Amino acid sequence: MAITLGEAILYLRGDGSDLDKSLREADKQSRGIVGGLGDFANKGFSGLKNVVGAGILGGVGAVVAGFGALAVAFSDAEELARIQINAEKQLEAVLTSTGGAAGITSKEIKAMASSLQGVTNFGDEATIQGQSLLLTFTSIGKDVFPRATETMLDMSQALGQDMKGSAVQLGKALNDPILGVGALSKVGVSFTEQQKEQIKVLQESGDMMGAQTIILDEL
Repeated sequence: MAITLGEAILYLRGDGSDLDKSLREADKQSRGIVGGLGDFANKGFSGLKNVVGAGILGGVGAVVAGFGALAVAFSDAEELARIQINAEKQLEAVLTSTGGAAGITSKEIKAMASSLQGVTNFGDEATIQGQSLLLTFTSIGKDVFPRATETMLDMSQALGQDMKGSAVQLGKALNDPILGVGALSKVGVSFTEQQKEQIKVLQESGDMMGAQTIILDEL
């Protein structure tokens, strides 16, 4: 006989074996569908965990990298501060040892170095270190010192040498201009015979500033 259920028609025979077979097949298919959905859900959840995990790890990595960069920045700042402090201590020591022969104060020297920092490639701590060396040459007075500082920076830039080398070369030349012209000629600074004679006359007459000015003009 036939039983109509909605749109489905089941043909039943005497022993009902076809019905049992159909039900078993339907159950198998339904289990397959449910299992598939379960696998999909598990895989989706696993993928989600992976994505979330990767995001967390990536975030942690970014934070660690940020702290690393910050640590380097603090380290660099600390080193610069140390150099600055040492340069200023050296300056005070030289001023004390020379008895302030240049006639210029620590405050004026540091202000000069700070102003030159904005128009040169040298930091004020490097300039202060060079100025301290210039101050050891006690024939360099207050009126010449600012120009001597600028010339020292120009020499370092033009000759590609460190501040110490420029400060010593210039300091020696200005401290004894007659001998200085000979020393400067070794690094490519030449003077005419007239200039050499003029420097000699000025220095021997006691006009050190006049002799120093000729050297600075040539440099």
